[in-house]
Amino acid sequence: MKKVEVKEVKQLGRPVNVNSARQIRLAELAVKKANGELKRGRPVNENSERQARLAKQEINKMLGVGQGRPVNPNSARQLRLAELKAKAELNGGAVKRGRPAQVKGDEVAG
Repeated sequence: MKKVEVKEVKQLGRPVNVNSARQIRLAELAVKKANGELKRGRPVNENSERQARLAKQEINKMLGVGQGRPVNPNSARQLRLAELKAKAELNGGAVKRGRPAQVKGDEVAG
């Protein structure tokens, strides 16, 4: 069996002063993070217009109210979509869309 020599690894960089203000603050943050008490980011203002709008949106979602302009069932697009849906139901769900396939002849270009 071969013996493997373990070399001591020299620590690079300058030494850390454990009593510095930065290291003390970092240690406090690490403790808060471990306890789950670390608050990050900007605090939420519960009385802001945005929070009121978000609360109203949440209520509307629960009630099933959609956002945006209502659909006009008589518009050209909605009529075309209804027609495509009807065709799909007749053909078992398959509707050909786009340009028709080009029929290729047996002629050789010369």
